[in-house]
Amino acid sequence: MNIPNKLTVLRVLLVPVFVVFMLVPFPGEWSKWAALAVFILASLTDLADGKIARKYGLVTNFGKFMDPLADKLLVCSALICFVETDQIPAAIVIVIVARELIISGVRLIAADNGVVLAANIWGKFKTTCQMVMTVVLIADINGLEILEQILIYASLILTVISLGCYLYQNRGVLKEGTN
Repeated sequence: MNIPNKLTVLRVLLVPVFVVFMLVPFPGEWSKWAALAVFILASLTDLADGKIARKYGLVTNFGKFMDPLADKLLVCSALICFVETDQIPAAIVIVIVARELIISGVRLIAADNGVVLAANIWGKFKTTCQMVMTVVLIADINGLEILEQILIYASLILTVISLGCYLYQNRGVLKEGTN
């Protein structure tokens, strides 16, 4: 269990802590700031584990499997919390979660064929937009409602574009027996 893998496990363990701070009605606003701090910490572990793993040659099969799973768990948990708190319509969350499941499925098919699929630039834009959206929605600062809506719909649009591009770029993987 190397440092990048420990950071990935930490990110998974932070998800229920994040959800508790998001959904349990503690008195005052301190819980939203705690949720924000936990989300940012978990997001930073994602940046750190990848950089450390690549820099020091610590890439493992566990990390290849768990890192993207931990990322999806964190983001999907936040999105579901936003549905519960009436900050995002469920239909938008369904589209975003469906994209993540579809991409995971394509990656599993590719892995079964011995192919590793890299993220594309649209996926990186989507992830960045979702992270910024999540931070803004957790903070829930009065006066930023228009920015919140722009980020929600930008995340949705980038989700759809990144899925389309990903499926098109990797269409050969979906043909049985083709790399």
